Amino acid sequence: MISILDYGAGNLRSVENTLAAIGARYELVRDAEGLRRASKIILPGVGHFGQMMRALDDLELRQALLERIRAGVLFLGICLGLQALFEASDEAPEARGLGLFLGRIEKFSNGLKVPHMGWDSLEKIGDSKLLEGAGDRPYVYFANSFYAPPVKEASAICDYGVRFAAVIESGNVYAVQFHPEKSGAIGLRIMSNFACL
Repeated sequence: MISILDYGAGNLRSVENTLAAIGARYELVRDAEGLRRASKIILPGVGHFGQMMRALDDLELRQALLERIRAGVLFLGICLGLQALFEASDEAPEARGLGLFLGRIEKFSNGLKVPHMGWDSLEKIGDSKLLEGAGDRPYVYFANSFYAPPVKEASAICDYGVRFAAVIESGNVYAVQFHPEKSGAIGLRIMSNFACL
């Protein structure tokens, strides 16, 4: 059973529809007890880094989420759910991230159109279970104003004036900066790959 963490925001309906389309069983969880039952967790995210981290803290979900990840439960962060895995973000310098990866989230600059919105290609830079069967340079749908550094755990990057981590895979932790639930057949393949891990 895949547990979608509902912290009061995010693109839950699209994620639910995608999981239903691939025949995956799922439930929404809203508290620490729900997380403790989870065998797989998805943290979807749209919006503001600070609001997400405050919501996790207000609902007393931060520690439970970290405990489950450290216990080996498979985790998938989507968009802001990827950014939450880092130490901090320029979007909300006062907010602490989950700190599973070193570094901070930065805002696109240098005259780039923000947000980075629409279809863009991925460049694989390592083995990827999430991108298995997705082709050499899959096109996926992005909607982000901030980006993560291309950490050593990144298995694919995107280049939007700056190279950034688009897919991260480290042990039981998986994360994507793009929206697989809005990425057509490739997105379905990626979600199916996660569901079958």
